[in-house]
Amino acid sequence: MTKSLLPVLTRRTLLASGAAALATPMLMRRAHAEQSLVVADPGGPFTEGYRKAFYEPFTAATGIAINSVARDAEPTAQFKSIVDTKSYIWDVCTITLSARLILEEQGLLEPLNLDATKVSDVMPEAVHPNMLGTDVYSTVLAYNTDTITEAPEGWAAFWDFDKLPGRRSLRKNPIDTLEIALMADGVAPKDLYPLDVDRAFRKLDEIKDKIDVWWTGGAQSTQLLESGEVDMIAGWNARFQAAIDGGAPAKIVWNGGLYSIEGWGVPKGNPKADLARQFVAFCGQAEMQAKFTDDLAYGPTNLRAYDHIEADRAAILPTSPKNLELMSLASEPFWKANRAALTERFNGWLLD
Repeated sequence: MTKSLLPVLTRRTLLASGAAALATPMLMRRAHAEQSLVVADPGGPFTEGYRKAFYEPFTAATGIAINSVARDAEPTAQFKSIVDTKSYIWDVCTITLSARLILEEQGLLEPLNLDATKVSDVMPEAVHPNMLGTDVYSTVLAYNTDTITEAPEGWAAFWDFDKLPGRRSLRKNPIDTLEIALMADGVAPKDLYPLDVDRAFRKLDEIKDKIDVWWTGGAQSTQLLESGEVDMIAGWNARFQAAIDGGAPAKIVWNGGLYSIEGWGVPKGNPKADLARQFVAFCGQAEMQAKFTDDLAYGPTNLRAYDHIEADRAAILPTSPKNLELMSLASEPFWKANRAALTERFNGWLLD
């Protein structure tokens, strides 16, 4: 009888092969142990939220250490300096959709080469060749529940001083403010862009003299709601949620909200680009994104993250399905093309 050429599977060979399989991830982690990435985030609560959601889990999974630093509020100039000088002080940085457009135009971003199957549950608006969005923030209406007992249904209520008297506040910036005016005038969110600028300013004319505070910073908007200085205010959801969490008698109205997306980009030419891509892809996971919502009132872009978020917490996040369906994505291409001119016009209008 011909002797079989197949190896004999003994308990010893099975144990050995199993040990080798188990050792492989350990060896990979050991290979990365001396490697690290510097990641730039907005600082403050973002650092803590991202540490729990992304930094520590990524290091645990790969052995690659993450060192976080705070970036500038608008990091496009830093990106250009880093790429031009090839002085890579950080390897990955959070950027907004608007920043992505600017950086892409100047050729300052590395391609991410994302595996489509790994980001299939991520909102399509958050997936780009050179950016992966991980969180969503939105401009919404908030009101003081002690002074306004009938909940506003949308932006038209902001203009209705007869039905809902009280002090008002808007952002001292044309971005979002012009969209708000148009929606208050009856324009459907899907029909906003390109903005009918003249119509928006005519609508703003109606309440210009009735605006008590034109706020200029997020912390100021939080304080205005928290102190009860205004009764209705337009601003960023996480800032208002901070006031509510602090005990302010206030609620958020999601109807007519405008959302945008923030995520990760990698500077062009970064010698650690492959490691950076690995980190960015890791941040697309639903379970990881769910973790930052404990600290940040921002919405995960991977909507499967809600499988891991308590219902009460989900209700205050922008991408919770019930909230997301009431809002629309702000047009970053429109504002990239028109921001300078409309800012000049808006500032002149305020002085008239």
